[in-house]
Amino acid sequence: MNEYTSSVKKIEANADEVYSILSNLENISRVKDLIPEDKIKDLTFTPDSLKFKVDGLGQKVGVRIIERDENKTIKFAGENIPAEVYLWIQLKQVATDDTRVKLTLRAELPMMFKMMLDNKLKDGIEQAAEYLSKFPYKSWK
Repeated sequence: MNEYTSSVKKIEANADEVYSILSNLENISRVKDLIPEDKIKDLTFTPDSLKFKVDGLGQKVGVRIIERDENKTIKFAGENIPAEVYLWIQLKQVATDDTRVKLTLRAELPMMFKMMLDNKLKDGIEQAAEYLSKFPYKSWK
């Protein structure tokens, strides 16, 4: 299994504020207009899952929350993806309005896919962590 880990990022919010937003995938409905429709189509979500169509795959793929540890960890698994994929969002509150976040992606990729996707996955996990660190959790109500 290949593993990609982001650097630790600082979020200027409490862990409970961050966790309450990230642990409910229905919250994506509030930011779905920011998702480029040329890349992701037919987006549907529940509190525990997110499904969408990606050009070239032909079927809906998605992620599902498989485990929650309140204010600490949210674990996801890929669904209908041609590889075994898991994502962890780890949170650690170190002070008031100072929560650290780290993302870990584990994927069982065939060698050919690994060669094509390795750098994109490294960059993507880092970009996702950066986005989560800048998200306006305090104004999300």
